[in-house]
Amino acid sequence: MNRTSAFFLLPLLLLSCGNIDHSIVISQPEFTSGIEGPAVSSDGKLFVVNYKSEGTIASKAPKDSLFELCVTLPVGSIGNGIRFKNDSICFIADYAKHQVLMLNVNQRKTSVYVKEERMNQPNDLAIAEDGVLYASDPNWEEKSGKIWRILPDQTVELLEERMGTTNGIEVSPNNVFLYVNESVQRKVWRFHITAEGVNGKTLFYEFTDGGLDGMRCDQEGNLYIARYDKGTVAVLSPEGELIRTVRLHGEKPTNVAFGGSDGKTVFVTLQDKKWIEAFKAPNPGRSFQLKIK
Repeated sequence: MNRTSAFFLLPLLLLSCGNIDHSIVISQPEFTSGIEGPAVSSDGKLFVVNYKSEGTIASKAPKDSLFELCVTLPVGSIGNGIRFKNDSICFIADYAKHQVLMLNVNQRKTSVYVKEERMNQPNDLAIAEDGVLYASDPNWEEKSGKIWRILPDQTVELLEERMGTTNGIEVSPNNVFLYVNESVQRKVWRFHITAEGVNGKTLFYEFTDGGLDGMRCDQEGNLYIARYDKGTVAVLSPEGELIRTVRLHGEKPTNVAFGGSDGKTVFVTLQDKKWIEAFKAPNPGRSFQLKIK
């Protein structure tokens, strides 16, 4: 068996425990330990950052077996979370340079969307149907974090600054709630989205072990959370109940994204394995057909 076929669609040969699911490996370990993103375009391409070296983005079409380099970011930039705005435009959290980049995937060209020196390091992104972008902004050394709102006119607003290590961030499918998790504190918070920003901060769920990283909602409002150092993806219902746990090959998942022909495939980036795994979800993801003008 050659190196390529050895890593694609490799079943997890472990016994199931109750209703715990298992993923399959869909890529070679060709990414750095900064593997993140991920995001799926409307034509089904999967985009992931830090391919073979830092400061790159790779993509893979559904029928392709291998990733290919899509773009090399500007010197000094390192991508993290990715979110698509429409068929050709996506945003990239550039944590190394305190900014958010915009990528035209058709032209394979990047530009600075917003730059904010007050940011610690923009980590992950979420986007609402009105085009408003939200960014988590952790300070790992101080175990603190912020939340930013970026309006379509590229105005940057600080929403919250007295939080734990903000990481995963997501907008609910009805665009009513903003979810933000704190990696070190293991808490998931829910805010009401308002015209002025957010309010009504509520503790949505608290885990007792492991860490938290990127997360996405499906179209039913269930929240899929990468459980860093736990080796799972946890699924919370809109009522804040743990309803599903998906077992992964590695222990350090960094983020998740929905894709596939029906939007029900969940792609997971694994830091310790430097590859991507996938599993099936009951419902398509919220961002599967999300289009922003």
